[in-house]
Amino acid sequence: MQPPESNFPAIGLGTWQNTDPDECANSVQTALELGYRHIDTAHYYGNEESVGRGLHRADVERDDVVVASKVHAEKFGLDYDGVIEGAKKSCERMDVERLDLLYVHWPVLHYDAEETLSAFEQLKQDGVIDHVGLSNYSINLLDEALEVLDETPLALQMEMHPFLHQDDILEYAQEHDIWLIAYSPLARGNVFENDVLESIAEKHEVSEAQVSIAWLLSKDNVRVIPKASSEAHLRDNLHAVDLALDEEDIERIDDIDRQERYVERDDSPWLEAK
Repeated sequence: MQPPESNFPAIGLGTWQNTDPDECANSVQTALELGYRHIDTAHYYGNEESVGRGLHRADVERDDVVVASKVHAEKFGLDYDGVIEGAKKSCERMDVERLDLLYVHWPVLHYDAEETLSAFEQLKQDGVIDHVGLSNYSINLLDEALEVLDETPLALQMEMHPFLHQDDILEYAQEHDIWLIAYSPLARGNVFENDVLESIAEKHEVSEAQVSIAWLLSKDNVRVIPKASSEAHLRDNLHAVDLALDEEDIERIDDIDRQERYVERDDSPWLEAK
């Protein structure tokens, strides 16, 4: 099954830092049985085997789930052979025949668009992956990637939340019909400490987490992958799809004038672009 481009799951499960094997497997299983249909992991997270256990234990058809992983410059590497090996290892660890979506985790170190992305296209031809994804890219690197790839990538994963609006990246994704997958949509828990989000949450009698997720989902082409492990938090995040913020709510969050990243590297592409 290829993820339906017009109906990508609104909310997926992020698994970064979910490294306890049993907790990770249980949270994936619980999420899927609650209704999640997108699971996001990565080589770097060290939990692909646990994600696979949860996937196979869940009473959900495999073909109904978007399974995504990422190849990392510091793991197998982003050279041609490293990408090929990394993708196959991900499939082995999760015990799946293919990945619905594979990302370049960070286009850093020895990343070379021609070499790295040609391996992704070979993986597509070989049926190892269904779709190409990019993560943590600058606009310049996105332009370069789109010139190299035969097809537009399905998804672009970036940190995005009420304190990091990513307006330029969002406009780029919308113009090129790419899903922008917002990671850290709760700003590492900081959404629970903001007066604007708190007042909107009180108005709708929901959590600040739901407000943040609903605000993101109000933007065209945006999907989210909040991390959660407890059933209560998994349920709460999922209910954000039912929260309809009004125009005033959205404008108040749009007007939050902050530019705060909670995920950063010394060699992040946007630092070089400045």
